Amino acid sequence: MWRLGAACLLLLVLCSQTKADYQIGVGISDATGPASGVIFMGYAKLTQRGYGLHLRQWSRAFIIDDGTNRIVFVSVDTGMVGYGIKEAVIENLSASYGDIYNVQNVIISGTHTHSTPGGFMEHLLFDITILGHVKQTFEGLVEGITQSIINAHESMVTGKIYINRGELLDANINRSPASYLNRGELLDANINRSPASYLLNPEAEREQYEHDVDKEMVQLKFVNSDDEIIGAINWFPVHPVSMNNTNGYITSDNVGYASILLEKELNDGAFPGQGSVVTAFASTNLGDVSPNIAGPICTNTGLACDVTTSTCEGEAQFCIASGPGEDMFESTKIIAERMYSKALELLNDNAAVEVTGAVSAINQFVDMPEQSATYTLGNGTTITGAGCNAAMGYSFAAGTTDGPGEFGFTQGTTSNDFFWDIVRDLLAPPTEEDIECQLPKPILLATGQMVEPYDWHPRVVSTQLALIGNVAIAAVPGEFSTMAGRRLKNVIKSAMGSSDATVIIAGLSNHYTHYITTYEEYQLQRYEGASTIYGPHTLGIYLQQYGKLTQALVSGTTLDPGPAPYVFDRDKLFSLVFPVILDHPDLDKKYGSVLSQPPSSVSAGSVVTATFVAGHPRNSLMHGSTFLRVERKVDDEWVLVANDAVWETKYTWGRTFIAASEGTIEWTVPDDVVSGTYRIRHFGAAKSLLGRVASYQGISREFEVRNNRIDEDGAGRENVPMFAVIVFSVFLTLSQRLQY
Repeated sequence: MWRLGAACLLLLVLCSQTKADYQIGVGISDATGPASGVIFMGYAKLTQRGYGLHLRQWSRAFIIDDGTNRIVFVSVDTGMVGYGIKEAVIENLSASYGDIYNVQNVIISGTHTHSTPGGFMEHLLFDITILGHVKQTFEGLVEGITQSIINAHESMVTGKIYINRGELLDANINRSPASYLNRGELLDANINRSPASYLLNPEAEREQYEHDVDKEMVQLKFVNSDDEIIGAINWFPVHPVSMNNTNGYITSDNVGYASILLEKELNDGAFPGQGSVVTAFASTNLGDVSPNIAGPICTNTGLACDVTTSTCEGEAQFCIASGPGEDMFESTKIIAERMYSKALELLNDNAAVEVTGAVSAINQFVDMPEQSATYTLGNGTTITGAGCNAAMGYSFAAGTTDGPGEFGFTQGTTSNDFFWDIVRDLLAPPTEEDIECQLPKPILLATGQMVEPYDWHPRVVSTQLALIGNVAIAAVPGEFSTMAGRRLKNVIKSAMGSSDATVIIAGLSNHYTHYITTYEEYQLQRYEGASTIYGPHTLGIYLQQYGKLTQALVSGTTLDPGPAPYVFDRDKLFSLVFPVILDHPDLDKKYGSVLSQPPSSVSAGSVVTATFVAGHPRNSLMHGSTFLRVERKVDDEWVLVANDAVWETKYTWGRTFIAASEGTIEWTVPDDVVSGTYRIRHFGAAKSLLGRVASYQGISREFEVRNNRIDEDGAGRENVPMFAVIVFSVFLTLSQRLQY
């Protein structure tokens, strides 16, 4: 009998051990939008219209299945995610998989890059600065996200998940929160861009944390049954705004490039999107966090900006943050490399802890203006408040130190202006209830009252939570400030009832509702507070809501789905972004003709350019393809060296006449380039007057690349006289003997 009991015990142990294994899958797919002619989403700057491509947009999907339940986490290189995107993706997936992927278990999170095409958000306020809905952007994102999930589904294997964390900072820097008010403190990868707001949080609460931004990177590592890494998600709070509002190249910015670097490392140098290992750097509580770590300075005087208003002699447009590089490209690269290095360190760290336990997910829609909540402030005081009809404050129009606004608005504004109130009231006057509810915010746009030609802001939003064992992923519909995120983590962790639980905030997920600050930060009405659209108790409502979601998952309780979000008729959405009518080259030219050839010979570190007669990039998104190839001749074949998805290339497009245009390809020759014969190829599509779109290509002349330091085998390539080699060898031998 005891043997039977021992056998049963052994069986139970073995079963409990195998329960640690999940079915996991990773997938990546191209989600790049129209590469020119569409205004970028993020800075709300009408002049920031795309004119080319630097880094492609990618969607990265991760599936986790415990045999009973499944969740999907997607991180996509875009400014944010509107609910229409998620709705369309789930509809696409249902055609092949039924209801396996649904509102409850699919999380789609935007990385928040500000340098990708807009026009996909549907609610009018988000799209109006893009000049309306852009069907091509919307469909490009939906296609890319859908395909990434399909790729993850098709790649599912048995494996394990590990969690690790580590701080990304310079240990030699003094980080007293008050010191952030002084410019010049070069923190490793992020700083607080609204330190004056942060300091309004209770001192006792602030003293619980060493920094005024979170410095911790949290990583989920996915490995297969052979203990090989197949993927990783890294959450680190930083705004992808190293590329500023003068940039016109599509780029995934610092977090996107960090993903490219890590994937290249783990995929033996494969080109972006072509490796089997998928790694994301996803958004989290980045609301008040900037990568421009040199801090803000007055560009007109060289002095420090006013801390409260971020102005220089009363003007906001001169107060601009920058760094750590000499320009935005260098800054992007530096921040990306620092995140990549920390993530690689975590991947190789044996201290990572295996994640075990059940998988579950829940989603509930919430009508925010109808909510009320009783919650606790940072000083322990309990208050009750209600949601407001959506509204933007004056300081929203001021922008931030990462990208100042226009028309003389400044941050920290808590009073109204007679002229702007008249302009506001012509659009939609706020009610007395709106004004009272939003105090101390002076309302600039009463978007909750603006429903023509359709809703300007969401009223019903998605709140979602996923559990993987004792790891919680809170998918939040906006940008939480640092302290707001900390409070949310504490509420969820408390509701989980586990002291060793990890709570991850997945920012900009499923819906977008601007910012979420603490009640205390809201009072100063800097940009983040002015953009907290449902009023001062917005965070309190979310604290209560996510606590309820957590309790439901832990107890296995089912919640009602909540009110249905607004559904748009996409065929009736406003748009002044007109389609390409016609491409037509000059009479003596044809598509792909080379207008400007590369030089006959270049060296490592130089920049090579070639200009071609081109069609409009909007004729094709080139998903799974490229606008360019840099190729090296090996024997009688041409081998790919670079395409439009790598850091070293840029594709610039522009009209030269009414229907004629040209595209310029730029390649920065890497320092480790192999000497040899090279050429540049351009690919594109052109549209005829009858609407027919035809592909074309062009090829530059061949040119020589010389690297005097490296040949194909990594050895010196210069022709050194044999006599010099012999003399040097003798000298080296004698010097070594003399040393010993």
